[in-house]
Amino acid sequence: MDYFELVATDRTPTVIIDPRAGMMQLSGIAIPENADRFFTPLHDLIDRYATAPAARTTVRVSLQYFNSSSAKYLLDLFRQWEDVNAAGLTKVTVEWCHAHGDEDMREAGMDYKSLLEIPVKLVELDRTGPLQ
Repeated sequence: MDYFELVATDRTPTVIIDPRAGMMQLSGIAIPENADRFFTPLHDLIDRYATAPAARTTVRVSLQYFNSSSAKYLLDLFRQWEDVNAAGLTKVTVEWCHAHGDEDMREAGMDYKSLLEIPVKLVELDRTGPLQ
């Protein structure tokens, strides 16, 4: 699989899959008018990536906001990564990034962490990146 990038819109996040770096990233806002149409192709990309993945894969999610339908589809994506991890194809870690003081996004990350069987690391960001 080649490097993939989907540029953000005012309703959808940037999506990057970098097979060489073992990284999938979603960043921005996720309030698509049709969540199924936006997220379903991402499942196909994960399937393609899983045919020749890096030894370790980081799924970095850095959303400022997402709606309830996106929350369900994000969980579906994480569950797909769980399956890839369980198959021994790659060691998957989710990094759930949230702005300093954004308790809603922090709590959303904690919710996903409690639902998943892959490591979920909560990363608090300041304006320039992860807090040290």
